[in-house]
Amino acid sequence: MTRRIAFVTGGAGFIGSNLVARLAEHRELDVVVCDHLREAELGKWRNIAKHPIGDFVAPEAMFDWLERRWRDVEVVVHMAAISSTTEPDADKIVHSNFTLSRDLFRWCADRQRRLIYASSAATYGAGEHGFSDDNDFEALSRLRPLNTYGWSKALFDLFAVRQAARDYAPPQWVGLKFFNVYGPNEEHKHSMKSVAAQIWPQVREGHTVQLFKSYRPDVPDGAQQRDFVYVRDVADVVDWLIRNEQVNGIYNLGSGQARTFEDMARAVFAAAGKNAQIEYTPMPPAIRDKYQYFTEASMDRLRGAGYTAPFTPLEEGIGDYVEHFLSQPDPHR
Repeated sequence: MTRRIAFVTGGAGFIGSNLVARLAEHRELDVVVCDHLREAELGKWRNIAKHPIGDFVAPEAMFDWLERRWRDVEVVVHMAAISSTTEPDADKIVHSNFTLSRDLFRWCADRQRRLIYASSAATYGAGEHGFSDDNDFEALSRLRPLNTYGWSKALFDLFAVRQAARDYAPPQWVGLKFFNVYGPNEEHKHSMKSVAAQIWPQVREGHTVQLFKSYRPDVPDGAQQRDFVYVRDVADVVDWLIRNEQVNGIYNLGSGQARTFEDMARAVFAAAGKNAQIEYTPMPPAIRDKYQYFTEASMDRLRGAGYTAPFTPLEEGIGDYVEHFLSQPDPHR
């Protein structure tokens, strides 16, 4: 019997491990994880410890492994990236987020294997051109990301669209512009964790939590808005895409509704059964000029492609995250 392999890069990371958990539910699929686990004490290995995987591949061995097993590979789910918006080494970011992605895209095109990859809402910059996932090359070219991370993701989106226009693309290729994803398995991300995960220790102990002050007169402290999307919904969308190989292109992946950071914090307090205690602290000068005050995914294109499932409301998602993960002795999915 031929193996059917879903090859997940960054599969021990936050979003990647949640996708591994979902795809491992399909017993006809062998889920192969490609990642670095780093220090055992960081616990990144725990993100995949509860799920059967078909193999584990070091990133430097990725192309050799794929070349040997390409006939069995049904889909490559490319989540590996340097996701820190404050990473100082631009060459490192471009190599990881663009060069390797470009080479993987070409490999999938040559071998006619499907590819689903992680883009980012950071490609939209300050949002001056809105948050519509228009796949037109000119529309993508107008976007002005605020940091190197966002630029590296925008660069690859442009590459993918250009290659597809030249008819040199995988049989299915989908880029997902993730907005603010939260949920289990983000402990290893440290300062890049979601606000919910970062404030949980203080909320659990009944202490005051700190959110950033606003530096815009039209936006009150704590009223900066993000499109928060539960990682369970992200897994649902990727699972749907794998089952609908006719869907191609770049799509937003958020909840479609912007909420404030104060809403998020209050939801965590409520889920913990505690009264909200919030203070506002100065934003680090290094990010003040590059800070997004509002993001909200336009979800019309994904809906138009046929995705009909509802997205989890913030309070419901935070409630599930707190009850089943953050408050548990083992918070991993």
